[in-house]
Amino acid sequence: MNFTGLIVGLSAFLFIGMFHPIVIKAEYRFGTGCWWVFLVAGLLAAAASLLIRGYILSTVLGVFAFSCFWSILEVFEQKRRVEKGWFPANPKRLHTYNFRRKR
Repeated sequence: MNFTGLIVGLSAFLFIGMFHPIVIKAEYRFGTGCWWVFLVAGLLAAAASLLIRGYILSTVLGVFAFSCFWSILEVFEQKRRVEKGWFPANPKRLHTYNFRRKR
Protein backbone atom coordinates (compact mmCIF):
# COMPACT_ATOMS: atom_id res chain seq x y z
CA MET A 1 0.00 0.00 0.00
CA ASN A 2 1.13 3.52 -0.79
CA PHE A 3 0.39 6.09 1.91
CA THR A 4 2.12 9.01 0.17
CA GLY A 5 -1.08 10.66 -1.03
CA LEU A 6 -2.72 10.33 2.36
CA ILE A 7 0.31 11.77 4.15
CA VAL A 8 0.54 14.75 1.79
CA GLY A 9 -3.23 15.31 1.95
CA LEU A 10 -3.24 15.15 5.74
CA SER A 11 -0.29 17.54 5.97
CA ALA A 12 -2.05 20.03 3.67
CA PHE A 13 -5.18 19.79 5.80
CA LEU A 14 -3.19 20.32 9.01
CA PHE A 15 -1.19 23.24 7.59
CA ILE A 16 -4.35 25.02 6.44
CA GLY A 17 -5.94 24.47 9.85
CA MET A 18 -2.77 25.60 11.62
CA PHE A 19 -2.16 28.73 9.56
CA HIS A 20 -5.70 30.09 9.92
CA PRO A 21 -5.34 31.00 13.63
CA ILE A 22 -1.67 31.95 13.15
CA VAL A 23 -2.64 34.57 10.55
CA ILE A 24 -5.40 35.95 12.79
CA LYS A 25 -3.09 36.26 15.79
CA ALA A 26 -0.17 37.62 13.74
CA GLU A 27 -2.31 40.37 12.22
CA TYR A 28 -3.77 41.24 15.63
CA ARG A 29 -0.37 41.47 17.32
CA PHE A 30 1.87 42.79 14.56
CA GLY A 31 -0.40 44.08 11.80
CA THR A 32 0.30 43.52 8.13
CA GLY A 33 3.98 44.28 8.67
CA CYS A 34 4.55 40.65 9.62
CA TRP A 35 4.08 39.44 6.02
CA TRP A 36 7.82 39.15 5.51
CA VAL A 37 8.04 36.45 8.23
CA PHE A 38 5.73 34.26 6.14
CA LEU A 39 7.82 35.05 3.06
CA VAL A 40 11.11 34.08 4.72
CA ALA A 41 9.60 30.90 6.20
CA GLY A 42 8.16 29.99 2.80
CA LEU A 43 11.43 30.60 0.98
CA LEU A 44 13.37 28.53 3.52
CA ALA A 45 10.87 25.69 3.31
CA ALA A 46 10.90 25.83 -0.51
CA ALA A 47 14.71 25.71 -0.55
CA ALA A 48 14.70 22.80 1.90
CA SER A 49 12.13 21.04 -0.26
CA LEU A 50 14.47 21.28 -3.23
CA LEU A 51 17.44 19.93 -1.28
CA ILE A 52 15.83 17.00 0.55
CA ARG A 53 15.96 13.65 -1.21
CA GLY A 54 13.02 12.05 0.55
CA TYR A 55 9.94 12.28 -1.66
CA ILE A 56 7.36 12.59 1.12
CA LEU A 57 9.27 15.08 3.27
CA SER A 58 10.16 17.16 0.22
CA THR A 59 6.50 17.30 -0.81
CA VAL A 60 5.30 18.14 2.70
CA LEU A 61 7.86 20.97 2.88
CA GLY A 62 6.60 22.24 -0.46
CA VAL A 63 3.04 22.26 0.86
CA PHE A 64 4.26 24.10 3.95
CA ALA A 65 6.12 26.65 1.79
CA PHE A 66 3.06 27.48 -0.28
CA SER A 67 0.91 27.63 2.84
CA CYS A 68 3.31 30.31 4.06
CA PHE A 69 3.07 32.16 0.74
CA TRP A 70 -0.73 32.02 0.84
CA SER A 71 -0.63 33.40 4.40
CA ILE A 72 0.94 36.61 3.07
CA LEU A 73 -2.26 37.32 1.17
CA GLU A 74 -4.36 36.24 4.13
CA VAL A 75 -2.67 38.72 6.50
CA PHE A 76 -3.86 41.57 4.30
CA GLU A 77 -7.28 39.97 3.93
CA GLN A 78 -7.44 39.64 7.72
CA LYS A 79 -6.90 43.38 8.04
CA ARG A 80 -9.90 43.93 5.76
CA ARG A 81 -11.97 41.53 7.86
CA VAL A 82 -11.05 43.50 10.99
CA GLU A 83 -12.03 46.75 9.28
CA LYS A 84 -15.42 45.22 8.42
CA GLY A 85 -15.90 44.34 12.09
CA TRP A 86 -15.73 40.58 11.63
CA PHE A 87 -12.73 40.26 13.98
CA PRO A 88 -11.59 42.39 16.92
CA ALA A 89 -9.06 45.15 16.31
CA ASN A 90 -5.98 45.54 18.45
CA PRO A 91 -6.67 48.64 20.56
CA LYS A 92 -2.95 49.53 20.48
CA ARG A 93 -3.01 49.76 16.68
CA LEU A 94 -6.37 51.37 15.92
CA HIS A 95 -4.63 54.05 13.86
CA THR A 96 -3.60 51.43 11.28
CA TYR A 97 -7.18 50.51 10.38
CA ASN A 98 -9.54 52.28 8.04
CA PHE A 99 -12.89 51.61 9.68
CA ARG A 100 -16.04 52.18 7.69
CA ARG A 101 -18.51 54.45 9.42
CA LYS A 102 -22.11 53.39 9.71
CA ARG A 103 -24.72 55.90 8.59
